[in-house]
Amino acid sequence: MKVVVLAGGISTERDVSLSSGRMIYQALKKNGHKAVLLDVYLGYDKEDANMIFDKEEDWAKEIGGVGEENPDIEAVKALRADGDKNFFGPNVIAICQAADVVFMALHGQNGENGKIQACFDLMGICYTGTDYVSSALCMDKSLTKELLDYHGVPTPRGICLKQGEEDPKSVPFPCIVKACCGGSSVGVCIAKDEKEYEAALKEGFRYDEEVIIEQYIKGREFSVGVIEGKALPVIEIAPLQGFYDYKNKYQAGSTIETCPADISDRKTKEMQFLAEKAFRVLRLKNYARMDFMMNEEGEIFCLEANTLPGMTPTSLLPQEAQAQGISFDRLCENIMECALKEKEGNRERK
Repeated sequence: MKVVVLAGGISTERDVSLSSGRMIYQALKKNGHKAVLLDVYLGYDKEDANMIFDKEEDWAKEIGGVGEENPDIEAVKALRADGDKNFFGPNVIAICQAADVVFMALHGQNGENGKIQACFDLMGICYTGTDYVSSALCMDKSLTKELLDYHGVPTPRGICLKQGEEDPKSVPFPCIVKACCGGSSVGVCIAKDEKEYEAALKEGFRYDEEVIIEQYIKGREFSVGVIEGKALPVIEIAPLQGFYDYKNKYQAGSTIETCPADISDRKTKEMQFLAEKAFRVLRLKNYARMDFMMNEEGEIFCLEANTLPGMTPTSLLPQEAQAQGISFDRLCENIMECALKEKEGNRERK
């Protein structure tokens, strides 16, 4: 098949996206597909764009590297004179239309917020991951919390605060402050007192005009991937220092990850049940990953949903799949097959 692995972009998670994209690209090439790795923002400006699937190289450029919390997005933007007029780089749409499927390796804004998915739907482009509605819902952590709470999926108590609004300070210390529409734990801080709280608000508002302030759950952190509505094995995440922030997510050796998690069968089934329920509640499709905390009393709280989970060397979803006997190459194949099946189903319903 002709496959475009779409990565890069200009979000704060650009470097993580490129790392995910390269792993996916290599797996698809190994599986025998005509795959190209394409930067959604920089595109491909050669005259023979229609011949891109016959090339044996990728067309995504690395600016910086994974592990840098603030990639040089301005340097990326400087590579395109028309970047403020059109998010899509040269020939991106045409190349995606020529593909059998687009494997979405994007993370963060304009990758997980539903805008690209909506554009692709209008143009009849088949892509992996969930659709534009659930992408938009899950990108907004405030909406996610409201939906989870309404449908009985436990989630930490919290409020949404817009920049300039009066702060009710109704969440006691310690508390978590995070950007409402961020990802990869960028802009996430733990505040234990007033001074740290003010600094956390300032950091959160760097990335979004709204922040979430929620209760701090002391305990153990877990994640559960869901593919076509069925939960994978539970993985536990235990950072050697601090919490599971950007650095601990993407620097190898900074976190101990145990899969299957060392918890009782009852707690495993409960967490998998909640992951599958959150998948349905948030109207997710194809695949996603739900993050959880379990406090010292054994209560489980769903933190958020990741609609395009990372596929880097240290990412959680591939580890969970491996624990179930699904290799990384097979995982990529399964995700693509699910997207093509969804497209065929939509065509039959029409």
